[in-house]
Amino acid sequence: QVQFVESGGGRVQPGGSLKLSCVSSISHFGLYTMAWYRQTPGKQRELVGDITPGGRTNIVNSVKGRFTISRDGQKKSIYLQMNNLKFEDAADYYCNLETGDPTYWGQGTQVTVGS
Repeated sequence: QVQFVESGGGRVQPGGSLKLSCVSSISHFGLYTMAWYRQTPGKQRELVGDITPGGRTNIVNSVKGRFTISRDGQKKSIYLQMNNLKFEDAADYYCNLETGDPTYWGQGTQVTVGS
């Protein structure tokens, strides 16, 4: 059974930074474009950005310049470095394939911005 396990969330003040991690058990991890998503209560899950097997990233405009995505094939992991966090970045963050396979959603990791 494929699993994605997210970690690294927490509470941070506006302007602060966090780095999220996602470990995958998927076979042939290196073949997949992976993605980060986020969701706030009452809203649909939205794409934050993705990263190709070759390391090319696509970041949505709302976080471009503040968030970066990286991956480590040996660890079957992707990462989301979040800088200059804003109140509106508070959400549950998830990783998945770029297709958002519904069977692969994990528990996510919660990011809270502010006191």
